[in-house]
Amino acid sequence: MVLNGLEQTDKYDRLFKGKRIGLITSPSGVDNNFNSTISIFHKKYKLAALFSPEHGVRGDIEAGALVDTYLDPYTGVQVYSLYRKDSKRLTKEMLDLVDIVVYDIQDVGTRYFTFINTMLYALEDCANSGREFAVLDRINPLDGVTVEGNVLKPEFKSFVGAYPLCMRYGLTIGEFAMMANDQMNFNCKLHVIPCEGWDRKMLFPDTKRRWVMPTMGIPRFDTALLYPGTCLFEGTNMSEGRGTTCPFEIIGAPFIDGQKLADEMNRRKLPGVLFRPVHFKPTTSKFNGEKCEGVQIHITDYSSVLSVDTGIELLFRIKDMYSEEFEFLPPYKGSTRQFIDLLSGDDVIRNEKMDRERLLDSYRQESAGFARTKAQYHLYGG
Repeated sequence: MVLNGLEQTDKYDRLFKGKRIGLITSPSGVDNNFNSTISIFHKKYKLAALFSPEHGVRGDIEAGALVDTYLDPYTGVQVYSLYRKDSKRLTKEMLDLVDIVVYDIQDVGTRYFTFINTMLYALEDCANSGREFAVLDRINPLDGVTVEGNVLKPEFKSFVGAYPLCMRYGLTIGEFAMMANDQMNFNCKLHVIPCEGWDRKMLFPDTKRRWVMPTMGIPRFDTALLYPGTCLFEGTNMSEGRGTTCPFEIIGAPFIDGQKLADEMNRRKLPGVLFRPVHFKPTTSKFNGEKCEGVQIHITDYSSVLSVDTGIELLFRIKDMYSEEFEFLPPYKGSTRQFIDLLSGDDVIRNEKMDRERLLDSYRQESAGFARTKAQYHLYGG
């Protein structure tokens, strides 16, 4: 049986007993019987505060929407927002309420996932205030071996990429916390409650655990496995499938010929995937209510999928086939940087002189270097 850190807390009672606990969590913070971290800590320890990331601690806030401070109706514990308009940080007033901050959110092993940046900021804030920080570690559903994509460049740091990770980085959230605490010289008093029974070669289906959506935009494991590559379409005028039942698996737009695109992509014989033409009409987000065509990416072999390669191949193929219609989105209001650059961690994808092969070659070199660096923080074998 593969256990996450939450299911190991009884062994670490001494760390939590008698302390005022502030908990950062989300709906994915549950054990394998779906008991929530909130209810477990509320019953066993002194849960003094809940700290909410994007989407809220109960998952009832849509993507990108700001989170308010409110009283949790199930426990009566005050919820403080870490996804405010003016800041994503723990304040002195919040930290004065607690002795230790605990983090328990299921990660998806991908750099542009705001929860990991909430963790990173909280780790730094606890270091600066002298508070302890504990991570209830969780398995990386995309395995702990495969590394893909480039390393984020410092000038492209943002809340969708706050640390120089690869796009698919092959660490658990606890291992990432150890790496950041060391490499950024936070020197926080960090505790990682480890998983048990997890081999880092394991993908999520190998663990026999029950899948809980990390967010509504990642409803199943197949979505999570494709996400490191297809999330890049959020920086374009293509629908990334939001408003369908298969976000990040369906990519398209009103100007796409789905059959032609599917045929073109299948000719490339990418490992572990097949492309099927689809017609769809998103109910939210881009092209809300409009008829679109595109492709759905079907996974045929979990172990051989290269997520970033797949996303880049598809993006460049669409860019070439529909050069008149395809666009990278302009910067959001109040920003000077295009969203594709923040996602991709540099501005190379937008470089008209950069071809797909050279881009992927550079990504492979960077990911190989990152893989060597991250290995010193591995907690699990395999």
